[in-house]
Amino acid sequence: MGKCYERIDGRIRTFIEDQPVFFTATAPLARDGHVNVSPKGRAGTLVVIDDLTLAYLDFGGSGAETIAHLRENGRITLMWCAFSGPPKVLRVHGRGEPVFRDDPRWAGYLAYFEDADGPGARAVVVVHAERVSDACGFAVPFMDYREERTQHAEHFGRKSDEEFAAYCAKKDHVGVSLDGLPALPLPLPARTD
Repeated sequence: MGKCYERIDGRIRTFIEDQPVFFTATAPLARDGHVNVSPKGRAGTLVVIDDLTLAYLDFGGSGAETIAHLRENGRITLMWCAFSGPPKVLRVHGRGEPVFRDDPRWAGYLAYFEDADGPGARAVVVVHAERVSDACGFAVPFMDYREERTQHAEHFGRKSDEEFAAYCAKKDHVGVSLDGLPALPLPLPARTD
């Protein structure tokens, strides 16, 4: 039986912090717009800031649908599944905001991520929880976590900030979403940290 929680603390926080992967879901306001679901995973790139606030690093390598949707309407859902241990699906519904590289808050948010930051970081997505709930997860399969993939960090680790900005500028659906919404500011702002 599912349950709602007033805050992200105790075993809920531990569950979030123990999962190697989570998913984000966003959508534009337009009825015919593209709904977006994205897997996220690199170790250390998600933090619970307080009982109702989470943040994760948004990296280059894909489009910017999540950022575009957040800029338009702020709606976001984060979801975690227990692929090992007792079954559980946990969702945080909330309001999200991208904090870009030239925002005065950028350096303060980066401090939460310690060694997970890298040259491919485009934004920090801050999520203010409005509803925290779980479900049974009985249909989620058992899956074994083996190890982190290193290709993403290695690939962007070889790029200078200028090379990364050029990469973002030429990639489809980074400055503008699939539905034509403003996404990542281009040219990519220089880092303020």
